[in-house]
Amino acid sequence: MGNEEVKDGEILFVYESKMNNPNGDPDNENIPRMDYSTGTNLVSDVRLKRYIRDYFSDNLKEDKNDIFVKRVEKVQNSTERAKDFNTDPDEIINRCIDIRMFGATITLKSDKGKSDTSAKGKSIKLTGPVQFTWAYSLNQVELVNSYSITTTFSSESGKQQGSMGKDYRVYYSLLAFYGVISSKRAKESKFTDEDLRNLDNAMIMALQSQTTRTKIGQSPLLYLRTEYDKPKFIGDFREYVKLNQGSKPIRSSEDYSLNLESLIQEIKANKECDLAKIWINKRLNVGDRKFLGEKPFNLTNLNE
Repeated sequence: MGNEEVKDGEILFVYESKMNNPNGDPDNENIPRMDYSTGTNLVSDVRLKRYIRDYFSDNLKEDKNDIFVKRVEKVQNSTERAKDFNTDPDEIINRCIDIRMFGATITLKSDKGKSDTSAKGKSIKLTGPVQFTWAYSLNQVELVNSYSITTTFSSESGKQQGSMGKDYRVYYSLLAFYGVISSKRAKESKFTDEDLRNLDNAMIMALQSQTTRTKIGQSPLLYLRTEYDKPKFIGDFREYVKLNQGSKPIRSSEDYSLNLESLIQEIKANKECDLAKIWINKRLNVGDRKFLGEKPFNLTNLNE
């Protein structure tokens, strides 16, 4: 598989977020991002890419799988970060899986002074082959109605009383991302089928391996990826997914089922489309899985 070209494709990723803050808004006291007109929860594509990058940083140790946009001790801009490698665009792309995957815009400058023209005119301008929309919740979401917390440390030296702060969380959010893979951009960024398999695994493993205090309680529930022999995209997969729930608010995966039949039928009807990867958490109720046409799926499918 190492020499196979990456095909066009589409992605559906669904996960649950329980009693935590899926993606706080720094401009609004870090309250979970919301569409208040519909009561739905929102998560940015940048948040998902951060999970993926951090998972790669912890689990991919080869030189060609370095991470360009990573957490470092000293704050850097992209030009300064590029100096950690060199001024050769091809070498930076070859070494950094996140650039090959998500793209980058970087101006390269030499650190040897104006007399050195080795980096003059060089830059990296790539739109990555893998792109995601913002996620939205398939259910209406309620914020936890008690969000004041106290600490044993005072806000100022000498005070006897601990300080108070805000800790905003949701009760339960069933979040869905839609993504697209471009074969043309994959060639431009040198994105390989091996990189794609690493993405498959990260989509399943990253959430729970990158847990923090405000993110604990997140679990992947569904990952689906298609491939196309010719570009004939179906469009936003979330529009073909139906959430079935009772009259009570959702608090766990036991309180609803997810109907995927319309999506699977649409995929099967597309003659240019192949269902390349699918993983369904055993806790997710999708009804009778026989409509998939294959044996029940599990994580091992992603490592074949």
